[in-house]
Amino acid sequence: MSKRYGMWSYAAGAALARTGDEMSGPALLLAGLAATGSASAASTLLAGLMVSAAVGGPVFGMLLDRAERPGRLLAGALGGYAGALVVILAMLGRAPVAATVLVAAGAGLLGPALSGGWTAQLPGAVSPERLPRANAVDAMTFNVAGLLGPAAAGLVASLAGAPAGVAVAAALICCALPAAWGLPRTRTRESRAPRASPTAGFRAVLHSRPLARATVTSVLSCLSEGMLVACCPLLGAQVLGGAGRGALLLSLVAVAALAANAAITRSPRVMASPDQVIRVSALALGTALTVAATLQPVLLIAAVTLAGAAQGPQLTALFAVRHRESPDHLRGQIFTTGASLKITGFAIGAGVAGPLATWSLPGALLAAAGMQLLPMAVALCIRGRRPVPHTDGGRPPGIVNAPAAEPMERTVDQEQHPLANT
Repeated sequence: MSKRYGMWSYAAGAALARTGDEMSGPALLLAGLAATGSASAASTLLAGLMVSAAVGGPVFGMLLDRAERPGRLLAGALGGYAGALVVILAMLGRAPVAATVLVAAGAGLLGPALSGGWTAQLPGAVSPERLPRANAVDAMTFNVAGLLGPAAAGLVASLAGAPAGVAVAAALICCALPAAWGLPRTRTRESRAPRASPTAGFRAVLHSRPLARATVTSVLSCLSEGMLVACCPLLGAQVLGGAGRGALLLSLVAVAALAANAAITRSPRVMASPDQVIRVSALALGTALTVAATLQPVLLIAAVTLAGAAQGPQLTALFAVRHRESPDHLRGQIFTTGASLKITGFAIGAGVAGPLATWSLPGALLAAAGMQLLPMAVALCIRGRRPVPHTDGGRPPGIVNAPAAEPMERTVDQEQHPLANT
């Protein structure tokens, strides 16, 4: 760990980048609507930004794992993402919608860099004994971004126009460039990771039972969260007296998640068993969505508060499992692949929930609740070889000269050739 780089430098950069990212989606939606006058064109622009993440995550993760200074590669990705936002802004209303969507899809390829790509560098920014608390702080940057990003997009658009929101989002991401560039070196030329295919991280997840279970649960949870987001305008209209008030529900979720993770930073022992936290959080989220389906105002407020209080620890626990189980030379791929799957799951959930909620709002919420409970059944079906335990008292891989690197290398060499294990 660099003496000049610490957790707060990491957290400040991550919070700026992720707030800009969370702001960019709503800002593009508003700018697209203002420029084209078509809600369909605006939503297609946003979809293009999100769906390409499924491809970009594994490829970018592979490059991160090979980089001697992954922070510089991460800074390049942030600059590329911000630049693409500016290009989209310049094209809106002047170029064909299809061409603009294509640029948005190109930007979406870099989206996982702002989430999984940054989190994968955390073991190099903090000492091993501080990693449990650092995981909670890292998760809080997502909560802060989820709270501030959409609100800032709406505020800037109302004060300075829809295009200004996209410009501010790009500026926030650019403000994170120094923190990304300064991330410590995580490997030397001598310890450079072996070459791996873009699917190696996905295969590593499948071969590790804890990683597979955590990934399935988190993806289905994101699908469920996407459904909840799509239901919020209708919940506002039918339960709270106005569609605009549905956004307040999302703010309440973000505040509850932030508060829960803040509590974890004061008591990291809560994460002594992150696998159990993930399972309990899924049950709590399923319960919350079931209660929300009653469409009673008081119960709805209680339900979204519970949902946020469960989302926060679930994300922290997910990071803990990934850091614990990820081999050194596949860490970036595992994190970015996981981020890609979650983004895709969220997009699918939001797309499915729209027509379903129009038909039956309680039905859509109950379906979202079912997505949270489904991991319990899926987990029973997941089988895989457990990874070799760390021999250094729990020191996470990813630090230069980590003593556990050699045995972990042997384990993943076997995993890179799954047919050899059959």
